[in-house]
Amino acid sequence: MAENDLAAFRERWKRELSSKKGEQRLVCAPSSSRDIDDQLGQRDLKNLNKADSHSKPEEGGCAEHERGVRVGGKPAGVAAAAETEDQPQYVSIARSLLDGRTSPLLDRIQEERSRRKRQYHNMTNVCSASLQQQPQGKVKKEEELVDQLIQDLNEVNDIPFFDIELPYEIALKIFQYLNCAELGRCAQVSRAWRVLAEDSVLWFKLCVREGYHQNASMSDSPCWKSMLRDCRNSSKTVRFNWKNRVGSISQLQFELGKVLCDVSSYDNFVLAGYTSGDVRLWDTLHWDSTASYLKANSLSANTEPRPHVSHVQVNGTLAAAAYEDGCVDLWSTETGGEPIYHYQTPGRIQVLALSPDSPVLISATGSDVRLDCAKDCGYWRTVCQTQLPKTVESMTLVPGRDQQSPLAALAAGESMYLLDPREEEPLMLHSVYGHPVTCLDASESHVAFGVKRTGWAMHDGGNKIHIYTLETRKPTVSVGNSPGDFTCINLRDSSPHLLVCGNKDRRVRVFDLRAGSSVASLYAHHLGVTSVQADDWKIVSGGGEGLVCVWEMRMGAKLWEMHNRHPVRHVRFNTSTLVTANIPDDKSPRGACITDDDLTAHRRHRGVICHYDFSEDALSQDHILPICRSDYIESYGYNYNINLAVPYDRLSGSHPSQ
Repeated sequence: MAENDLAAFRERWKRELSSKKGEQRLVCAPSSSRDIDDQLGQRDLKNLNKADSHSKPEEGGCAEHERGVRVGGKPAGVAAAAETEDQPQYVSIARSLLDGRTSPLLDRIQEERSRRKRQYHNMTNVCSASLQQQPQGKVKKEEELVDQLIQDLNEVNDIPFFDIELPYEIALKIFQYLNCAELGRCAQVSRAWRVLAEDSVLWFKLCVREGYHQNASMSDSPCWKSMLRDCRNSSKTVRFNWKNRVGSISQLQFELGKVLCDVSSYDNFVLAGYTSGDVRLWDTLHWDSTASYLKANSLSANTEPRPHVSHVQVNGTLAAAAYEDGCVDLWSTETGGEPIYHYQTPGRIQVLALSPDSPVLISATGSDVRLDCAKDCGYWRTVCQTQLPKTVESMTLVPGRDQQSPLAALAAGESMYLLDPREEEPLMLHSVYGHPVTCLDASESHVAFGVKRTGWAMHDGGNKIHIYTLETRKPTVSVGNSPGDFTCINLRDSSPHLLVCGNKDRRVRVFDLRAGSSVASLYAHHLGVTSVQADDWKIVSGGGEGLVCVWEMRMGAKLWEMHNRHPVRHVRFNTSTLVTANIPDDKSPRGACITDDDLTAHRRHRGVICHYDFSEDALSQDHILPICRSDYIESYGYNYNINLAVPYDRLSGSHPSQ
């Protein structure tokens, strides 16, 4: 860079500051100008990199004052044009630094600091001698401004620890360890840091890390930062609605006069079976879905009277139902209609389980166990059949396993088994004579089951819950010590390292599996706890008296409750919805027999399914009432499904008033 150009620029600028408005500029003595040139020419180039951005307003001011004045024997306009065409090199260097294309060398910073101080003092003395002709008050004020500007230029030369000299990918790798607040602070440092802090890759990873849009790809949204903000605001609103019971409530009812037998739900699907042999599927996201009507197999459909539905199971793609006559049907949740798979067992199905994330179905008839799964081409086949020493009372399929290697946990009497189709015999995990297994659940890595302790064992701490690791098949921790029997366990849907369970002693308990201690113990239901589920901040429990309670886990306080007539046999919730089912124990109440006056059961005997949606406000103007979701093709008045055409319109074709 030409040092003479820099010295001339600084000299003109200082003379402009020292001159009065409207007066002609004072020209310094040649000797003083030469001294200034000699001393300013030795300044560090790093002080010049930022001078362009700070001196732009002053340059404009100098141009206005120099109008009509000749520079070097030429008019000012000609000189300005020549200066624009022949731009000094320090201007381009300053602009390139602001754009992030260059940076001063770090080793020159220490070398120039000592020279900078000496040259600054020499330059101050020279400028003081050249400005002696000006009034002292104004000169002192302008000199302070010049000194402050030069000092600021010296400070901005301390560049942050990395800029464009560090590759963009490495800088992005460093920024990915920051959270949202830290990225916001970094975006205020400089322009280069702001580009890094607002990179879409960082915000996409933050969005997935916080649990939003788990199955999304990078190209699904043009701005993941705003997407994360909207998700957080929506989550905050939903949590407020959960705590204050703000939302819409719908009762899912299917057929007049039939009693509810079993209910299962998964995400937006709700599956119910009735004593009439009918199976109904609801899609709560698409209420008018054509897959809602599931036809039974020809054997069960032609039997009079039709057998009751004993068990139902549903996941994201499949719906399964078992009947009292031993038949099992399997449907697709996308198409509905006819079953895609059917088989018959010689006895009544005691337990039915469907994998939550793969096409695997397991059923138990007495002590006989059958495992079926789908091939890659979609055809179903039986992969395993075995027999246990005692009747199977409960079982579940381990999530996170594909159809090639399914794994099932089964409880039969006092024994706990693991069934792997690749092994010849089921593996016995736990067996203690006289201590039957009362309930079980499994996650991807652990299996938990409650054990009833009787006789002399009751004096040894009471009933227990044992947790085994699926990888080593060894016990990890044992919790409980309760006098009552454990009736339900939820390990799959709970937060990591937490287990929630219900007991006949009317309490809901939450255990920390790392410490083996109790986190919360809530007195919930006076007839015992029948179903329970928890997440990171709330617990939802159902009792035998028909009460559904929502608890705040940290405070141990009840937020709200809802009551229906029959025991709560099913509780399942996700981020914004809750499904509860009150299923009656008596499947043949008075009024459902042919010898009675009424051939249909009264509404209070049928049971009820409630669907709560906390993402929408029932009091808002844009809320859709349940009656508006009807397709108007069914004639059941209690479900608000009223046909558009009445019988007399079809027969006479005239208006009823005629």
